[in-house]
Amino acid sequence: MTLADATHDAPTAAPAATDARAATPVVSVVIPAKNAAAYIGETIASALAQDGVVEVIIVDDGSTDDTVAIVDAIRDPRLHLVRNEASGVSAARNFGARDAHGDWLMFLDADDRLRPDAVATLLTAAKAAPHAVLVYGDYNTIDSAGRTIGRRELLKGRLKPSGNVLERLAGGNFIVNGGIMLIRLAAFRATGGFDASLRYCEDWHCWCRLAATGEFAYVPKLLLDYRLHTANTMNAALRTPHDFFPAVARVFADDLILRKLPSGAAPRLRQAAEIHLVTYAATQAVRFGRYREAFVYLGMVGQRSLKAMPRSAVKIALSYFGI
Repeated sequence: MTLADATHDAPTAAPAATDARAATPVVSVVIPAKNAAAYIGETIASALAQDGVVEVIIVDDGSTDDTVAIVDAIRDPRLHLVRNEASGVSAARNFGARDAHGDWLMFLDADDRLRPDAVATLLTAAKAAPHAVLVYGDYNTIDSAGRTIGRRELLKGRLKPSGNVLERLAGGNFIVNGGIMLIRLAAFRATGGFDASLRYCEDWHCWCRLAATGEFAYVPKLLLDYRLHTANTMNAALRTPHDFFPAVARVFADDLILRKLPSGAAPRLRQAAEIHLVTYAATQAVRFGRYREAFVYLGMVGQRSLKAMPRSAVKIALSYFGI
C-alpha cells in the first residue's frame, strides 16, 4: 500500500506564497480532538495566544463528550471546527492540513499546552534557517492539573541535530511530539502527510520523509507542556515494543527515505531504530512501575546489540526520575 493509498484525503499541492506572506510567515495550528473536553479549551487558548498564528483548525474525530460544544463557544475568527468521522489521528491531521492557509503547520495534541512565545521562537529559528523544512524545540511534561512533573530542564545542555538529520532520525525518533515543531506546509503536502495505516509511530515515519526532502533546525528551548493524564497513560501502559515494529518496517521500505540514506546504512539504522523503540518501551514500563517488563525489554536490546545495553540502561534508569 502506498502512502497516498493509506492516507485519508491526503493534502494537495501548496499554493504559492505572496511576497508579503514570504516576508511575514504565518502558522496554521491543527488540533485533532476526540473526547477532549477536559483540556481542549486550555489547548485552544494556548494556541490562539501565540503571535503568528493565523488559524487554529480543530478536527473533531467522532467525539461523544462536550468537545464540540466547548469549541463552538469560543468566539475567535481564527478558530475553525471540522468533522472527520472517527477515522483516527493521522487521518484527522491530514484532513485538517488539507485546507490550511498558513506558510507553516503545527500539529498540536488536544490535551497539550503551548508555552508563551513558542510559535514566535520557532518562526525566528525558521528565519535563520531559510532552507529548513521543519524547525523544532523541546517539551516538558505536566500532569492532569497542569503541574510540571518532568525534569527535562536538566537536559537543556543537550543539543539535538540540525541540518541534514535523516540518518540520525532513521535510527530513532528524537522529536516525539508534533507540538514542538513547525513544518513548511508545502513540504508536508509534497511528502503526502501521515500514513494512516500505521497505528503507532506514524509521526516518526512522517518526520523521516520530511527529512529526506530538506533540512531541519533545532531550537534548544522548552516550547510545550506535554500533558500526562489517565487516558493517555493507560494507552501508553498497554504498548509493547512489538506495537512499534510495523513503523520500523514502513520506514525501511520507503523508497523516498532509502534513496537519501547513505549506501548500505539501512540495516544498521534499522537495528538502531528497533533498539530505540525497545528502550522507549522499557522507560514507559518503569514509569508505570512494571520493572520486570523493563528488564525483559532491556534483554531485547541485548539480543540486538550487547554494546547498546549500557546506554539503554542509563536511559531506563533516568526515566525513573522523570528525565
